Amino acid sequence: MSEPHISVRDLTMAYGPSVIQRDLNFDINKGDIFVIMGGSGCGKSTLLKHMLGLLDPAKGDIFYNDQSFFQASMKQQDDMRQRWGITYQSGGLFSAMTLAGNVNLPLQLYTQYSASDREDIIAYKLALVGLGGYQNYYPSEISGGMRKRAALARAIALDPEILFFDEPSAGLDPISSRLLDELIVQLQESIGATVVMVTHELPSIFGIASNSVYLDVNTKTMIAYGDPRELRDHSEQPVVRQFLARESGSPEEEQA
Repeated sequence: MSEPHISVRDLTMAYGPSVIQRDLNFDINKGDIFVIMGGSGCGKSTLLKHMLGLLDPAKGDIFYNDQSFFQASMKQQDDMRQRWGITYQSGGLFSAMTLAGNVNLPLQLYTQYSASDREDIIAYKLALVGLGGYQNYYPSEISGGMRKRAALARAIALDPEILFFDEPSAGLDPISSRLLDELIVQLQESIGATVVMVTHELPSIFGIASNSVYLDVNTKTMIAYGDPRELRDHSEQPVVRQFLARESGSPEEEQA
């Protein structure tokens, strides 16, 4: 039986008196590629920020390996975060640093590796994402798809237990997007990480997701949870079936 890696319990998210989502309850199992999805403005990225500890919940909690995040001490929270890898929609690379410098940053901050060992790890992580030999390139010197992969190399620098992605395919052409999806699956399998993604891209949802939650903008709560293929074909919620059966090429900019 699968073991929950992340548990969201009775979570309500709000900005002041304005509730974004309420009463969220779901588990993300170890090894899942889990998608947070829903219509524009439903709170997907807000949920991700809560899971990262960037925002405090109005109510409820999030548990990592059965340990409460929001009841934990700052030291315990920092220890948890060191087991995570995060990539942002824009990539989030430091433009004044080379790719090697970007990947080196978490190694320098959180490990005791020697400079020589760090160089070997940097080369290995960049090679894993198809950027072997690009250590001395700056982000401005490579394509958008390559920047996404470089950000992923930095995210896996510490061999994280959990990888978080905020719209990883945003701004990429379909071929680059598919290649990035394939890379995420390969890395998930090779390092055994649990993957949590915010995305509205149907090729990604159906291509790699093993589980998902749907946040509804109107009722302000989750109305579907499970394998997205099953939800597309059998969900009792028409809005969920419509969302998952729409044409994959339809543009939908998501701001949550």
